[in-house]
Amino acid sequence: MKESLFYRIIRPFIRAFTYVFIHPKYIGLSNIPKEGRIILAGNHISILDPLVLISSTRRNIHFLAKNELWKGFKRIIFSHLGLIPVDRNKKDTFALKEAEKYLNSDMVIGIFPEGTTEKGRGIMPFKIGAVKMAYDTKSPIIPFAIIGKYGLFKRIKVVFFKPISVCSNLNKENDRLRQIIINAIKED
Repeated sequence: MKESLFYRIIRPFIRAFTYVFIHPKYIGLSNIPKEGRIILAGNHISILDPLVLISSTRRNIHFLAKNELWKGFKRIIFSHLGLIPVDRNKKDTFALKEAEKYLNSDMVIGIFPEGTTEKGRGIMPFKIGAVKMAYDTKSPIIPFAIIGKYGLFKRIKVVFFKPISVCSNLNKENDRLRQIIINAIKED
């Protein structure tokens, strides 16, 4: 699997937009390796979150995103960005296998295990997909926490943690991943 040329072309514009209008503070960027398979997994507070993550690294992030977004012209753009559509109403084995292909090619998967934005409800339960992919492909997970609120005169902070490996007890690992993020938000 090849990295997307479209992604490389559009990334500088996304980065410029992010730095001018959002101006996030990044902590722990050194925890994102420059090569090799990784899963970036964290909380989801806004539709702007993927832009902030894209701006955090030069690596091409292949996000899993709800399949409802694949309508009209967006379908073409999202496909060229290497996004993976997910049917959130069922256990989507196709999306999981597609993401695993990227990981097996030493690429980066971005996932928001809540499956939707928090909408002020706080961190919701995590779906099992991130830890399942990590276990199946022996990929490390880089947990991240997005802290704060987007808006005029507000600033968000994104904290990237050291990579974690998962064992076969996926429910326990899913709880551990979620707890890392909850603790980071509480400490802020």
